[in-house]
Amino acid sequence: MNERRRRVIVTLIALAVSAGVLGYLAFGGIGENLVYYWSPTELKASGEQAVGASIRLGGLVQPGSIERDPDGLKLRFSVTDGVESVRVAAETVPPAMFREGIGVVVEGTLRTDGWFETHRLMVKHDNEYAAPGEGQELDMKELMKSMQFDESDA
Repeated sequence: MNERRRRVIVTLIALAVSAGVLGYLAFGGIGENLVYYWSPTELKASGEQAVGASIRLGGLVQPGSIERDPDGLKLRFSVTDGVESVRVAAETVPPAMFREGIGVVVEGTLRTDGWFETHRLMVKHDNEYAAPGEGQELDMKELMKSMQFDESDA
C-alpha cells in the first residue's frame, strides 16, 4: 500500500471516530437531561407520567395559599394558571419579591401524593430598568413601599 492511500484511510478513520464521538455527545442520553416546562393544567393532565420527571412548573402564586414554617426554610404554596392549581413544597429561602399573585417558575418533581417538590424557586419579573432622567428624582418613599414585607405572608 502506497503512502498516499494509507494517509487517506487514516484520515477517513479519524473523521469517522470524530463524527461518532460528536454524535454520542450531541444525542446520547439527551432524554435524561431534558427539563419539561408545564403549566398546572398540563401537569395535572399528564397524570402518572409526570411523577418523578424533572419539570419546570410555571404559573401564578395563588392568593391565600402561602404557608411558611417558623424556621423560614420550608415554604408551601399553590401555583395556578387560572384553571388548575398545584400544591408546591419548597425547601428554599424565597426571593425577596415572592408574594401572592406574582409569576413563578419552580423546578422539581411531582411526588406520588400530588405535591410538587422543589429546591429552586424563581420569580418572574420584567427586566426593564430605566435610570431616572435628567432633572427627575427617585421617589424613595414609593420605592420603599414596593419593597416592604407584607406581614400577612409570614
